[in-house]
Amino acid sequence: MSQKKVRLAFAGVGGMGQAAHLRNYATLPDDCEVVALAELKPKLAQAVAQRYNIPKVYATIEEMLAVEKVDGIVASQPFWRHGILVPAIVKSGVPVFTEKPIAASLAVGERIVESVAKSGTWHMVGYHKRSDPASEFAKKTVNELKASGELGKLKYIRISMPPGDWVANGWTQNIGSDDPTPNLEIDPKPADMDEATAKEYEAFVNYYIHQVNLMRFLLGESYKVTYADPAQVLFVAHSESGVPCTLEMAAYSTTLDWQETALIAFERGYVKLSLPAPLAFNRAGTVEIMKDPGNGVTPVISQPQLPWVHAMRNQALNFIKAIRGEAPPPCVAAEALEDLRVAREYIRLLKGV
Repeated sequence: MSQKKVRLAFAGVGGMGQAAHLRNYATLPDDCEVVALAELKPKLAQAVAQRYNIPKVYATIEEMLAVEKVDGIVASQPFWRHGILVPAIVKSGVPVFTEKPIAASLAVGERIVESVAKSGTWHMVGYHKRSDPASEFAKKTVNELKASGELGKLKYIRISMPPGDWVANGWTQNIGSDDPTPNLEIDPKPADMDEATAKEYEAFVNYYIHQVNLMRFLLGESYKVTYADPAQVLFVAHSESGVPCTLEMAAYSTTLDWQETALIAFERGYVKLSLPAPLAFNRAGTVEIMKDPGNGVTPVISQPQLPWVHAMRNQALNFIKAIRGEAPPPCVAAEALEDLRVAREYIRLLKGV
């Protein structure tokens, strides 16, 4: 399918469906065309279809799948409905994209992974931070430094993400409607937690699962949580090869900024990654590399100039490339399930449940 313009369908065009996804696919007319959408709110569906010149509109995903022959489906839906939606969608044999996390509970996530495996297709989970040009550059650089040994061994990784303005005016182009919100079936709550613990787990995976995933991406290997700070500021883990890593959560907050960073430290230098607000438009993150050769040689700090492309748009292109078979999806369901396992262990250490 290489170089073919892929045919896509959208399952849901609410806030994130528009701001994070549809408006980005619309900027890739040489690579894809959105041929249909399914949306439970009829006024919203018609208004969005008119703006983006989408020819077919359906009331439900089931109706759309029964008629349309597409190469991929973008299903931006609440994650506590993924266990209902994803198994039904993958029965069509078409690759599907959903937002993170894969599910609101480990049990539902396991069922999703099993259904995808049986379907013969694949499920890309939307960890857009992996698609930021800065993250891609940082990952490539880290891999090269690990292989060459130029800066010695990988010693430590720290990710910091204080709460802030993640929207960054990203809703301004969205279409709204006065359609009533329908009552929707949701996935069952975790059976191994009480209600209060389940709420904390869901809040953690909703807000910090990106960083849980980014940690593995930067490490290049799996890791286990070893400490959960009772103040819920610090998350400590160790990788399979023994590299310590930390996630700093709400150490402080910002109201008009987004200050997400990662430090990947080697014995004689580092790679620093800074990421913009998730819905910031046409703005990649930044990368800083410090190399200290030692023996009296002057250390050098460099910062590459990255393209004016934001993570969500590049994520759309990465989904298209995966459909064409040009590159693997940045994160598939089986790996996304590992994030839920990490989160579950963190909550166990935090709450004792």
